[in-house]
Parts: sequence; C-alpha cells; structure tokens
Amino acid sequence: MEPSRQSSQGMTRLTDNQTPLRRATWAALLYLVVGVAWIAFSDRAVEAWFPDPETLSLIQTWKGFFFVLATGAVLFVVLLRQLVKDRSLLTLQHRQREALRKRERQLQVLMDNLPGMAYRCRFDPQWTMLFVSQGCVRLTGYQPEDLMENRLVSYASLINPEDNEQMVADVQAAVASGESFSLEYGLTRRDGSRIWVWERGRGVEEENGTVILEGIVLDISDRKALESELAELATRDPLTGLYNRRELSRVMEEELERARRYQRPMALLWIDFDHFKDINDTYGHAAGDSVLRSVSRLLERSVRSVDSIGRFGGEEFVIVLPEMDLEEARETAERLRKRVSSSAQPLGDGQSVPLTISVGIAVYPDHGVSVPALCAAADRAMYLAKDRGRNCVALAHLHQQVRKAP
Repeated sequence: MEPSRQSSQGMTRLTDNQTPLRRATWAALLYLVVGVAWIAFSDRAVEAWFPDPETLSLIQTWKGFFFVLATGAVLFVVLLRQLVKDRSLLTLQHRQREALRKRERQLQVLMDNLPGMAYRCRFDPQWTMLFVSQGCVRLTGYQPEDLMENRLVSYASLINPEDNEQMVADVQAAVASGESFSLEYGLTRRDGSRIWVWERGRGVEEENGTVILEGIVLDISDRKALESELAELATRDPLTGLYNRRELSRVMEEELERARRYQRPMALLWIDFDHFKDINDTYGHAAGDSVLRSVSRLLERSVRSVDSIGRFGGEEFVIVLPEMDLEEARETAERLRKRVSSSAQPLGDGQSVPLTISVGIAVYPDHGVSVPALCAAADRAMYLAKDRGRNCVALAHLHQQVRKAP
C-alpha cells in the first residue's frame, strides 16, 4: 500500500465519529442484553429438557462453565481486535511523527542554507514576525528570537521609512487580488550599515480569517551596486568621469525647458584645448589622457554645484550654466581660461606642460532657442576664438567682442 494512501486511511480511522465512550457503552449494553437473555431463557429450557434434579444440577454447572467460556472467548476476540487496531494506529502515528520530524529537519536545513531569510509575519504596521529562519542573522544581524513578536526590535523599524508606505500599498493590492508580491527596499542592519533587499511573499488566510504573510527576503546590495555602476557608466565619460555627450545633451534639454518655462537665461560654454594634438604627438596618448583628467578636475572644481560639465569628445568640453546671462557667462569663461593657463598640467610621469583653452559662449534666448541652435552657436564662437589667436573667449555672433588674452 502506498504511504499516502495508508496515511489517509489511518487518519480516517483516527477521526471516526464513533468515540471510545460510545463504543464502550454499546458493548456493555450488548453484553447485558445477551447475559440477561441467556440467564432468563437458558434456565427454562434446561428445566424443561432435564426434569431430573441431579441431571439438572449437573447441566446448570456445565451451563455456567459454557457461559464463562463463551463470554471469555468473545472478550478475547474483541480485545485482540481492539489491541491489533490500536497497535496499527500507534504504528501509523509513530511513522507519521517520524516522517514529520524528517520533513522538519529537511525544511530547517533548507531554510538555514537559504541565501536570505524565510519568514512568517502578521500584516500589521510593525510587520510582526511569527517565525524567521536562521538567515535572519546574516541578513539583519539580529537573532531570530529578537525579531519574533517584536521582542527586541520590530522588523518595520529596520525598513527605510520612505519605502514603508509604498510597501504597504503593494502588499495590500497583492493580498486583495490573491497574488504574490515582490518588493525592493532599503534595510538598516544591527551594526548600522544599510543594505538593499528583495522580498517575495504571499498572503495566507488563517482559519480565523486573519491574513498572514509568508515569504523570503534576499540581500540584493551587490545587484544594486552593479546597477548603479552600470547607470554611472551609461552617463559618464570613462576617462574623465564627467557627463558623456548623451547625458549632457539630456541635461541641456532639461535646463533649456526650465529656462523657457520660467523665462530665465541659460548659458553654454564650449571649450577646446589649444594645440592638444602636440601633447599627444610629443609625449604620447597616456600623457594626453593625464592632461585631460587633470583639466577635467580643475574645471569641475571651478563651477557651481548647479552647473553641469561634460566631455563632448576628444578635447572638447561643454559647460551648462543655468540662470546665467551673457555678462556673467563671459566672466565665468574668463575665470576658467585664466585658471587653466596659470596651472601647468601633469603628464603622469612627474613632468607637466602649460595648456590654454579657447572658449565659445552662447546664451538662451539671445543666440538660440533650442539645444542644437545653442550648441552650434557656441561651437562657432569657439572656432572664432581659435581664429583670433587661441587662449581667449568669444561670444556667439558678437565677433567684435572676442577678447585676446593679455
């Protein structure tokens, strides 16, 4: 017989609605009825069949022995049957307990070796834990008993407050639709460090109608760090760490839309290194890369926190200056030009070289009302500065205001 079928039949017998008291009562009543009937009718029959007193006395004696023997045999059969049944049920219960212990051990080993924490909790404001696996220690730094029933700390207190409201809404929606939920949120460990976790769970309705949440929580900090790194690589120039062309173009679109909405100016500085090819040809491309990184850091330190700077390619850099008019942009460009020309740039081998830059300026809305128009105007102004002798600042469409460096 298959174990599952055997277990099912055993449970049927265990849950039989004939209780021991009812069965014992029926057996006693049956015994009384049979006993009374035997005494009442057997005596009359014997007296009728055996009128002789001596024979009657002998028959009465043997009748008593027969009654005792018959009732003893019946009692033996009943007790034997009951004991066999009880033994069978006890054996089944023992096997079920052993199978349950085995499954519990397997489940415990599985949970203890999970990369995260398995849990069972109430759906309340504290996310009160009813059960947590040993993975809780690796995940949160707390022992399982510290979290269960909020003995030392509640799980809700570990969750980043800004994430908790959205979590509640997501879980409510999933429970209402009878579906699983997936959450990502920040968690503060016992040592104060913060990690990112991913939670997958489901609401389970208990017999009393309350909803219990069951699921698993995994540490995804490495994945989040990788996502952040990939996002950074997608927006940053790998050599200088500044915005790349695509990201800076997006920033320019946003800043231009803001300037247009609030009717404020916005300036662009288009920067190109003077005679940079000579550095590459003379000292090598590694030295040229060192100069690019050095000047990038200098420019980044020299602008406001609201300004954005990016490398458009080669030795061309663009700086976005929100809410800056023509005169302020020219002053900023002059300051940057002087700072670069006054600082020798390291080649990476202990040597350094002087460097100058040419800067073109375009301002919204004077020189264009779109990003392509502003970029084209600033680029033409930069080439105008080159034509005028380099190391100078030029304004778009205002050729007479090209200023030669002293």
